Amino acid sequence: MSPDADRSQTQAPHHLSPTRALDVDPLLDDPQTRIIVCCGSGGVGKTTTAAALGLRAAERGRKVVVLTIDPARRLAQSMGIDSLDNTPRRVKGIDDSASGELHAMMLDMKRTFDEIVEAHADPERAAAILGNPFYQSLSAGFAGTQEYMAMEKLGQLRARDEWDLIVVDTPPSRSALDFLDAPKRLGSFLDGKLIRVLLAPAKVGGRAGMKFLNVGMSMMTGALGKLLGGQLLKDVQTFVAAMDSMFGGFRTRADATYKLLQAPGTAFLVVAAPERDALREAAYFVERLAAEDMPLAGLVLNRVHGSDAVRLSAERALAAAENLEESRIVDQEGGKAGLRNSPDTSGSSESPASEAAEEGSPATQDTDTAADVKTDTAAETDTAAANRTDQHTVGQHTVGQLTAGLLRLHADRMHLLSREQRTRDRFATLHPEVAVAEVAALPGDVHDIAGLRDIGDRLAAGRPELPSSGA
Repeated sequence: MSPDADRSQTQAPHHLSPTRALDVDPLLDDPQTRIIVCCGSGGVGKTTTAAALGLRAAERGRKVVVLTIDPARRLAQSMGIDSLDNTPRRVKGIDDSASGELHAMMLDMKRTFDEIVEAHADPERAAAILGNPFYQSLSAGFAGTQEYMAMEKLGQLRARDEWDLIVVDTPPSRSALDFLDAPKRLGSFLDGKLIRVLLAPAKVGGRAGMKFLNVGMSMMTGALGKLLGGQLLKDVQTFVAAMDSMFGGFRTRADATYKLLQAPGTAFLVVAAPERDALREAAYFVERLAAEDMPLAGLVLNRVHGSDAVRLSAERALAAAENLEESRIVDQEGGKAGLRNSPDTSGSSESPASEAAEEGSPATQDTDTAADVKTDTAAETDTAAANRTDQHTVGQHTVGQLTAGLLRLHADRMHLLSREQRTRDRFATLHPEVAVAEVAALPGDVHDIAGLRDIGDRLAAGRPELPSSGA
Protein backbone atom coordinates (compact mmCIF):
# COMPACT_ATOMS: atom_id res chain seq x y z
CA MET A 1 0.00 0.00 0.00
CA SER A 2 1.38 3.40 -0.97
CA PRO A 3 2.04 6.11 1.66
CA ASP A 4 -0.59 8.33 0.01
CA ALA A 5 -3.20 5.61 0.25
CA ASP A 6 -2.29 4.95 3.86
CA ARG A 7 -2.50 8.65 4.67
CA SER A 8 -5.91 8.99 2.96
CA GLN A 9 -7.25 6.09 4.99
CA THR A 10 -5.99 7.69 8.18
CA GLN A 11 -7.58 11.06 7.42
CA ALA A 12 -10.91 9.85 6.03
CA PRO A 13 -13.76 9.36 8.52
CA HIS A 14 -14.41 5.67 9.11
CA HIS A 15 -18.00 4.45 9.15
CA LEU A 16 -18.82 1.16 10.77
CA SER A 17 -21.90 0.72 8.60
CA PRO A 18 -23.81 2.61 5.91
CA THR A 19 -26.89 4.61 6.87
CA ARG A 20 -30.06 4.33 4.81
CA ALA A 21 -31.75 7.67 4.17
CA LEU A 22 -35.31 8.19 5.41
CA ASP A 23 -37.58 9.45 2.62
CA VAL A 24 -40.12 11.63 4.43
CA ASP A 25 -42.29 12.93 1.57
CA PRO A 26 -43.67 9.54 0.42
CA LEU A 27 -44.65 8.85 4.02
CA LEU A 28 -46.48 12.19 4.29
CA ASP A 29 -48.11 11.88 0.84
CA ASP A 30 -49.38 8.32 1.30
CA PRO A 31 -53.15 8.55 1.98
CA GLN A 32 -52.88 5.26 3.88
CA THR A 33 -50.71 6.99 6.50
CA ARG A 34 -53.23 8.32 9.01
CA ILE A 35 -51.16 8.65 12.21
CA ILE A 36 -47.51 9.62 12.73
CA VAL A 37 -46.19 9.30 16.28
CA CYS A 38 -43.01 11.23 17.13
CA CYS A 39 -41.38 9.65 20.16
CA GLY A 40 -38.06 9.67 21.96
CA SER A 41 -36.41 10.94 25.12
CA GLY A 42 -36.93 14.48 26.41
CA GLY A 43 -35.23 17.49 24.89
CA VAL A 44 -34.42 16.01 21.47
CA GLY A 45 -36.80 18.14 19.38
CA LYS A 46 -39.95 15.99 19.21
CA THR A 47 -42.30 18.99 19.31
CA THR A 48 -40.46 20.85 16.54
CA THR A 49 -40.25 17.69 14.43
CA ALA A 50 -43.97 16.97 14.83
CA ALA A 51 -44.89 20.55 13.92
CA ALA A 52 -42.56 20.61 10.90
CA LEU A 53 -43.96 17.32 9.60
CA GLY A 54 -47.53 18.53 10.09
CA LEU A 55 -46.82 21.79 8.24
CA ARG A 56 -45.11 20.01 5.35
CA ALA A 57 -47.94 17.50 4.99
CA ALA A 58 -50.53 20.29 5.04
CA GLU A 59 -48.69 22.30 2.41
CA ARG A 60 -48.56 19.18 0.25
CA GLY A 61 -52.34 18.91 0.32
CA ARG A 62 -53.34 16.95 3.41
CA LYS A 63 -55.71 17.96 6.20
CA VAL A 64 -53.56 17.64 9.32
CA VAL A 65 -53.93 18.04 13.05
CA VAL A 66 -50.87 18.15 15.33
CA LEU A 67 -51.43 17.02 18.91
CA THR A 68 -48.73 18.17 21.31
CA ILE A 69 -48.29 17.38 24.97
CA ASP A 70 -45.47 19.90 25.44
CA PRO A 71 -46.42 22.29 28.28
CA ALA A 72 -43.83 24.87 27.13
CA ARG A 73 -46.28 26.04 24.42
CA ARG A 74 -43.50 26.30 21.83
CA LEU A 75 -45.77 24.78 19.20
CA ALA A 76 -48.34 27.54 19.62
CA GLN A 77 -45.68 30.24 19.39
CA SER A 78 -44.06 28.77 16.29
CA MET A 79 -47.43 28.52 14.57
CA GLY A 80 -48.45 32.07 15.39
CA ILE A 81 -51.25 31.04 17.78
CA ASP A 82 -51.67 32.85 21.08
CA SER A 83 -52.43 29.64 22.94
CA LEU A 84 -53.46 26.04 22.37
CA ASP A 85 -55.97 24.02 24.32
CA ASN A 86 -57.94 20.80 24.08
CA THR A 87 -59.73 21.95 20.92
CA PRO A 88 -57.98 21.82 17.53
CA ARG A 89 -57.35 25.31 16.12
CA ARG A 90 -56.61 26.09 12.51
CA VAL A 91 -53.16 27.52 11.77
CA LYS A 92 -53.11 30.54 9.47
CA GLY A 93 -50.33 31.70 7.18
CA ILE A 94 -49.48 28.35 5.59
CA ASP A 95 -49.26 27.80 1.83
CA ASP A 96 -52.69 26.30 1.08
CA SER A 97 -52.30 26.25 -2.72
CA ALA A 98 -52.52 22.43 -2.58
CA SER A 99 -55.81 22.71 -0.60
CA GLY A 100 -54.29 21.39 2.61
CA GLU A 101 -55.12 22.50 6.15
CA LEU A 102 -53.17 22.54 9.39
CA HIS A 103 -54.73 22.40 12.84
CA ALA A 104 -52.97 22.25 16.19
CA MET A 105 -53.93 21.48 19.77
CA MET A 106 -52.29 20.92 23.13
CA LEU A 107 -53.49 18.14 25.40
CA ASP A 108 -55.31 19.29 28.52
CA MET A 109 -54.93 16.16 30.61
CA LYS A 110 -57.59 16.96 33.20
CA ARG A 111 -60.09 18.26 30.66
CA THR A 112 -59.71 15.09 28.59
CA PHE A 113 -60.37 12.96 31.69
CA ASP A 114 -63.41 15.12 32.50
CA GLU A 115 -64.74 14.63 28.97
CA ILE A 116 -64.45 10.85 29.35
CA VAL A 117 -66.41 10.96 32.60
CA GLU A 118 -69.07 13.23 31.13
CA ALA A 119 -69.41 11.04 28.04
CA HIS A 120 -69.72 7.71 29.87
CA ALA A 121 -71.69 8.56 33.05
CA ASP A 122 -75.11 10.02 33.66
CA PRO A 123 -75.12 13.68 34.78
CA GLU A 124 -75.64 12.90 38.50
CA ARG A 125 -72.86 10.34 38.67
CA ALA A 126 -70.58 12.49 36.52
CA ALA A 127 -71.03 15.42 38.93
CA ALA A 128 -70.20 13.16 41.88
CA ILE A 129 -67.04 11.92 40.18
CA LEU A 130 -65.85 15.34 39.03
CA GLY A 131 -66.30 16.73 42.55
CA ASN A 132 -64.51 13.86 44.27
CA PRO A 133 -61.17 14.95 45.80
CA PHE A 134 -59.44 11.70 44.87
CA TYR A 135 -60.58 12.01 41.26
CA GLN A 136 -59.29 15.57 41.12
CA SER A 137 -55.87 14.40 42.26
CA LEU A 138 -55.93 11.41 39.91
CA SER A 139 -56.91 13.47 36.87
CA ALA A 140 -54.33 16.15 37.57
CA GLY A 141 -51.21 14.16 38.26
CA PHE A 142 -51.50 10.41 38.73
CA ALA A 143 -48.47 8.60 37.29
CA GLY A 144 -49.22 7.65 33.70
CA THR A 145 -52.40 9.74 33.45
CA GLN A 146 -50.89 12.16 30.91
CA GLU A 147 -49.72 9.37 28.65
CA TYR A 148 -53.05 7.57 28.98
CA MET A 149 -55.01 10.72 28.18
CA ALA A 150 -52.81 11.36 25.16
CA MET A 151 -53.88 7.96 23.88
CA GLU A 152 -57.51 8.71 24.72
CA LYS A 153 -57.33 11.96 22.76
CA LEU A 154 -55.66 10.21 19.84
CA GLY A 155 -58.49 7.69 19.80
CA GLN A 156 -61.07 10.49 19.87
CA LEU A 157 -59.42 12.35 16.98
CA ARG A 158 -59.14 9.21 14.89
CA ALA A 159 -62.77 8.27 15.56
CA ARG A 160 -63.97 11.66 14.28
CA ASP A 161 -62.36 10.93 10.89
CA GLU A 162 -62.11 14.68 10.28
CA TRP A 163 -58.40 14.78 9.42
CA ASP A 164 -56.34 12.94 6.82
CA LEU A 165 -53.34 12.82 9.12
CA ILE A 166 -52.79 13.05 12.87
CA VAL A 167 -49.27 13.88 14.05
CA VAL A 168 -48.66 13.13 17.74
CA ASP A 169 -45.94 14.70 19.85
CA THR A 170 -45.53 12.27 22.73
CA PRO A 171 -45.20 13.37 26.38
CA PRO A 172 -41.80 14.41 27.73
CA SER A 173 -41.55 11.32 29.93
CA ARG A 174 -38.52 10.08 31.85
CA SER A 175 -38.55 7.15 29.50
CA ALA A 176 -40.00 6.97 26.01
CA LEU A 177 -41.43 3.58 26.96
CA ASP A 178 -43.94 5.27 29.28
CA PHE A 179 -45.93 6.26 26.23
CA LEU A 180 -46.53 2.64 25.29
CA ASP A 181 -46.94 1.34 28.82
CA ALA A 182 -49.34 3.97 30.18
CA PRO A 183 -52.62 2.69 28.67
CA LYS A 184 -52.02 -0.80 29.98
CA ARG A 185 -50.69 0.46 33.31
CA LEU A 186 -53.67 2.71 34.04
CA GLY A 187 -56.07 0.09 32.76
CA SER A 188 -54.47 -2.49 35.03
CA PHE A 189 -54.74 -0.09 37.96
CA LEU A 190 -58.44 0.47 37.36
CA ASP A 191 -59.01 -3.27 37.02
CA GLY A 192 -56.57 -4.28 39.75
CA LYS A 193 -56.91 -5.98 43.08
CA LEU A 194 -56.75 -2.76 45.08
CA ILE A 195 -59.70 -1.32 43.20
CA ARG A 196 -61.70 -4.52 43.71
CA VAL A 197 -60.90 -4.46 47.42
CA LEU A 198 -61.99 -0.84 47.74
CA LEU A 199 -65.05 -1.49 45.63
CA ALA A 200 -66.18 -4.54 47.61
CA PRO A 201 -67.82 -2.64 50.53
CA ALA A 202 -69.84 -0.52 48.15
CA LYS A 203 -71.01 -3.59 46.27
CA VAL A 204 -71.96 -5.55 49.39
CA GLY A 205 -73.45 -2.52 51.10
CA GLY A 206 -74.39 -1.57 54.64
CA ARG A 207 -73.13 -3.35 57.74
CA ALA A 208 -72.35 -6.49 55.77
CA GLY A 209 -69.98 -4.51 53.61
CA MET A 210 -68.29 -2.90 56.56
CA LYS A 211 -68.07 -6.28 58.28
CA PHE A 212 -66.47 -7.77 55.17
CA LEU A 213 -64.04 -4.89 54.95
CA ASN A 214 -63.19 -4.86 58.64
CA VAL A 215 -62.81 -8.60 59.05
CA GLY A 216 -61.46 -9.68 55.67
CA MET A 217 -59.16 -6.75 54.87
CA SER A 218 -58.54 -5.10 58.20
CA MET A 219 -54.76 -5.24 57.90
CA MET A 220 -54.74 -3.79 54.37
CA THR A 221 -57.21 -1.02 55.04
CA GLY A 222 -55.55 -0.22 58.33
CA ALA A 223 -52.28 0.23 56.53
CA LEU A 224 -53.97 2.27 53.82
CA GLY A 225 -55.71 4.39 56.40
CA LYS A 226 -52.41 5.22 58.09
CA LEU A 227 -50.71 5.83 54.76
CA LEU A 228 -53.47 7.83 53.04
CA GLY A 229 -55.46 9.11 55.96
CA GLY A 230 -59.01 8.16 56.83
CA GLN A 231 -60.65 10.91 54.76
CA LEU A 232 -58.62 10.13 51.65
CA LEU A 233 -59.44 6.44 51.95
CA LYS A 234 -63.11 7.35 52.12
CA ASP A 235 -62.72 9.59 49.06
CA VAL A 236 -61.08 6.73 47.17
CA GLN A 237 -63.89 4.35 48.08
CA THR A 238 -66.51 6.89 46.98
CA PHE A 239 -64.63 7.49 43.71
CA VAL A 240 -64.34 3.78 43.01
CA ALA A 241 -68.03 3.24 43.66
CA ALA A 242 -68.99 6.05 41.29
CA MET A 243 -66.54 4.87 38.60
CA ASP A 244 -67.48 1.19 38.80
CA SER A 245 -69.50 1.17 35.59
CA MET A 246 -66.71 2.96 33.70
CA PHE A 247 -63.74 0.74 34.56
CA GLY A 248 -64.46 -1.71 31.77
CA GLY A 249 -64.65 1.16 29.30
CA PHE A 250 -61.17 2.37 30.25
CA ARG A 251 -59.70 -1.04 29.59
CA THR A 252 -61.62 -1.46 26.32
CA ARG A 253 -60.50 1.91 24.98
CA ALA A 254 -56.91 1.29 26.09
CA ASP A 255 -56.88 -1.98 24.15
CA ALA A 256 -58.46 -0.33 21.10
CA THR A 257 -55.91 2.48 21.09
CA TYR A 258 -53.07 0.01 21.45
CA LYS A 259 -54.32 -1.88 18.42
CA LEU A 260 -54.61 1.43 16.56
CA LEU A 261 -50.91 2.01 17.20
CA GLN A 262 -50.17 -1.39 15.64
CA ALA A 263 -52.33 -0.77 12.56
CA PRO A 264 -50.71 -0.35 9.12
CA GLY A 265 -51.90 3.27 8.90
CA THR A 266 -49.69 4.26 11.87
CA ALA A 267 -46.03 5.18 11.52
CA PHE A 268 -43.59 5.74 14.39
CA LEU A 269 -40.71 8.16 14.04
CA VAL A 270 -38.08 7.91 16.75
CA VAL A 271 -36.51 11.33 17.36
CA ALA A 272 -33.04 11.62 18.86
CA ALA A 273 -29.95 13.78 19.03
CA PRO A 274 -26.50 12.47 18.04
CA GLU A 275 -25.61 11.91 21.68
CA ARG A 276 -24.90 8.66 23.48
CA ASP A 277 -27.80 8.71 25.95
CA ALA A 278 -30.38 9.87 23.40
CA LEU A 279 -29.38 7.24 20.84
CA ARG A 280 -29.23 4.54 23.51
CA GLU A 281 -32.84 5.40 24.36
CA ALA A 282 -33.69 5.45 20.66
CA ALA A 283 -32.18 1.98 20.17
CA TYR A 284 -34.16 0.67 23.15
CA PHE A 285 -37.35 2.15 21.70
CA VAL A 286 -36.69 0.65 18.25
CA GLU A 287 -36.34 -2.78 19.86
CA ARG A 288 -39.52 -2.30 21.90
CA LEU A 289 -41.52 -1.22 18.83
CA ALA A 290 -40.34 -4.33 17.00
CA ALA A 291 -41.32 -6.51 19.96
CA GLU A 292 -44.80 -4.96 20.01
CA ASP A 293 -45.23 -5.26 16.21
CA MET A 294 -45.61 -1.50 15.83
CA PRO A 295 -44.63 0.03 12.47
CA LEU A 296 -41.39 2.03 12.59
CA ALA A 297 -40.80 4.49 9.75
CA GLY A 298 -37.33 5.57 10.79
CA LEU A 299 -35.12 7.75 12.96
CA VAL A 300 -34.94 11.55 12.88
CA LEU A 301 -31.53 12.67 14.06
CA ASN A 302 -31.77 16.30 15.15
CA ARG A 303 -29.09 18.92 15.84
CA VAL A 304 -26.39 17.24 13.80
CA HIS A 305 -23.24 19.32 13.38
CA GLY A 306 -21.41 19.53 10.08
CA SER A 307 -18.58 21.39 8.39
CA ASP A 308 -17.73 22.51 4.87
CA ALA A 309 -14.04 22.06 5.61
CA VAL A 310 -13.88 18.39 6.56
CA ARG A 311 -10.62 17.98 4.59
CA LEU A 312 -8.85 20.02 7.25
CA SER A 313 -8.51 17.58 10.12
CA ALA A 314 -8.51 18.59 13.77
CA GLU A 315 -4.86 17.58 14.10
CA ARG A 316 -3.73 19.73 11.18
CA ALA A 317 -5.81 22.68 12.41
CA LEU A 318 -4.28 22.48 15.89
CA ALA A 319 -0.78 22.18 14.46
CA ALA A 320 -1.33 25.27 12.32
CA ALA A 321 -2.73 27.19 15.31
CA GLU A 322 0.31 26.34 17.43
CA ASN A 323 2.61 27.36 14.58
CA LEU A 324 0.94 30.78 14.38
CA GLU A 325 1.09 31.32 18.13
CA GLU A 326 4.83 30.62 18.46
CA SER A 327 7.00 33.74 18.93
CA ARG A 328 9.44 34.46 16.06
CA ILE A 329 12.13 37.00 15.10
CA VAL A 330 10.38 39.60 12.97
CA ASP A 331 12.43 41.45 10.33
CA GLN A 332 12.85 45.15 11.10
CA GLU A 333 11.77 47.29 8.19
CA GLY A 334 13.97 50.28 7.39
CA GLY A 335 16.86 49.30 9.74
CA LYS A 336 18.53 52.39 11.28
CA ALA A 337 18.23 54.62 8.25
CA GLY A 338 16.50 57.38 10.17
CA LEU A 339 19.22 57.66 12.80
CA ARG A 340 21.76 59.31 10.49
CA ASN A 341 20.08 62.70 10.95
CA SER A 342 19.43 62.42 14.65
CA PRO A 343 20.90 64.99 17.11
CA ASP A 344 23.28 62.36 18.53
CA THR A 345 25.04 61.71 15.22
CA SER A 346 24.86 65.21 13.65
CA GLY A 347 27.55 66.52 16.00
CA SER A 348 30.10 63.89 15.05
CA SER A 349 31.15 65.76 11.92
CA GLU A 350 31.34 69.46 11.38
CA SER A 351 29.32 71.07 8.63
CA PRO A 352 29.52 74.53 7.03
CA ALA A 353 26.49 75.49 8.93
CA SER A 354 28.19 74.83 12.27
CA GLU A 355 31.23 76.80 11.24
CA ALA A 356 29.06 79.73 10.29
CA ALA A 357 27.40 79.52 13.66
CA GLU A 358 30.75 79.76 15.42
CA GLU A 359 31.69 82.90 13.45
CA GLY A 360 28.38 84.50 14.36
CA SER A 361 27.72 85.58 10.76
CA PRO A 362 24.22 86.61 9.79
CA ALA A 363 23.92 83.58 7.57
CA THR A 364 24.42 81.34 10.58
CA GLN A 365 20.92 82.00 11.94
CA ASP A 366 19.34 81.10 8.64
CA THR A 367 21.44 77.97 8.36
CA ASP A 368 20.64 76.94 11.95
CA THR A 369 16.93 77.44 11.35
CA ALA A 370 17.05 75.34 8.22
CA ALA A 371 19.00 72.63 10.03
CA ASP A 372 16.53 72.60 12.91
CA VAL A 373 13.63 72.28 10.50
CA LYS A 374 15.39 69.48 8.67
CA THR A 375 16.18 67.67 11.92
CA ASP A 376 12.59 68.00 13.21
CA THR A 377 11.22 66.77 9.89
CA ALA A 378 13.55 63.78 9.95
CA ALA A 379 12.52 62.96 13.52
CA GLU A 380 8.84 63.17 12.60
CA THR A 381 9.49 60.94 9.60
CA ASP A 382 11.27 58.39 11.80
CA THR A 383 8.45 58.47 14.34
CA ALA A 384 5.80 57.98 11.64
CA ALA A 385 7.76 55.12 10.13
CA ALA A 386 8.16 53.50 13.53
CA ASN A 387 4.43 53.87 14.22
CA ARG A 388 3.60 52.29 10.88
CA THR A 389 5.97 49.44 11.64
CA ASP A 390 4.41 48.94 15.10
CA GLN A 391 0.88 49.05 13.66
CA HIS A 392 1.87 46.58 10.96
CA THR A 393 3.38 44.27 13.58
CA VAL A 394 0.30 44.59 15.82
CA GLY A 395 -1.89 43.96 12.80
CA GLN A 396 0.11 40.88 11.93
CA HIS A 397 -0.20 39.64 15.51
CA THR A 398 -3.95 40.34 15.57
CA VAL A 399 -4.56 38.52 12.29
CA GLY A 400 -2.40 35.65 13.48
CA GLN A 401 -4.25 35.38 16.77
CA LEU A 402 -7.63 35.48 15.05
CA THR A 403 -6.52 32.85 12.57
CA ALA A 404 -5.20 30.62 15.36
CA GLY A 405 -8.46 31.03 17.26
CA LEU A 406 -10.48 30.08 14.19
CA LEU A 407 -8.30 27.05 13.61
CA ARG A 408 -8.87 25.92 17.21
CA LEU A 409 -12.64 26.41 16.81
CA HIS A 410 -12.50 24.29 13.67
CA ALA A 411 -10.58 21.61 15.54
CA ASP A 412 -13.26 21.58 18.25
CA ARG A 413 -15.95 21.30 15.59
CA MET A 414 -14.16 18.37 13.93
CA HIS A 415 -13.80 16.58 17.27
CA LEU A 416 -17.54 17.10 17.92
CA LEU A 417 -18.41 15.88 14.44
CA SER A 418 -16.24 12.81 14.94
CA ARG A 419 -17.97 11.98 18.25
CA GLU A 420 -21.40 12.37 16.69
CA GLN A 421 -20.38 10.23 13.75
CA ARG A 422 -19.09 7.42 15.97
CA THR A 423 -22.29 7.53 18.02
CA ARG A 424 -24.47 7.44 14.92
CA ASP A 425 -22.38 4.59 13.48
CA ARG A 426 -22.82 2.51 16.63
CA PHE A 427 -26.59 2.89 16.31
CA ALA A 428 -26.47 2.01 12.60
CA THR A 429 -24.42 -1.09 13.38
CA LEU A 430 -27.03 -2.30 15.87
CA HIS A 431 -29.98 -1.35 13.66
CA PRO A 432 -28.94 -1.17 9.99
CA GLU A 433 -32.56 -1.61 8.95
CA VAL A 434 -33.60 1.76 10.40
CA ALA A 435 -33.71 4.60 7.87
CA VAL A 436 -32.30 7.90 9.14
CA ALA A 437 -33.04 11.56 8.35
CA GLU A 438 -30.49 14.06 9.65
CA VAL A 439 -31.29 17.67 10.49
CA ALA A 440 -28.49 20.17 10.99
CA ALA A 441 -28.05 22.03 14.26
CA LEU A 442 -29.41 25.54 13.82
CA PRO A 443 -27.97 28.70 15.41
CA GLY A 444 -31.23 29.47 17.23
CA ASP A 445 -34.65 28.11 18.16
CA VAL A 446 -37.44 27.69 15.63
CA HIS A 447 -40.11 30.27 16.43
CA ASP A 448 -42.27 30.75 13.32
CA ILE A 449 -43.82 29.08 10.26
CA ALA A 450 -40.77 29.85 8.12
CA GLY A 451 -38.51 28.07 10.61
CA LEU A 452 -40.79 25.02 10.69
CA ARG A 453 -40.85 24.98 6.89
CA ASP A 454 -37.05 25.04 6.86
CA ILE A 455 -36.94 22.05 9.23
CA GLY A 456 -39.40 20.21 6.96
CA ASP A 457 -37.21 20.92 3.93
CA ARG A 458 -34.18 19.57 5.76
CA LEU A 459 -36.09 16.46 6.84
CA ALA A 460 -37.11 15.75 3.26
CA ALA A 461 -33.75 16.55 1.68
CA GLY A 462 -32.36 13.09 2.31
CA ARG A 463 -28.87 14.58 2.58
CA PRO A 464 -26.73 13.40 5.51
CA GLU A 465 -25.27 16.20 7.61
CA LEU A 466 -22.48 13.92 8.84
CA PRO A 467 -19.83 12.87 6.29
CA SER A 468 -20.67 9.82 4.26
CA SER A 469 -18.63 6.64 4.25
CA GLY A 470 -16.60 7.86 1.32
CA ALA A 471 -15.84 11.30 2.75
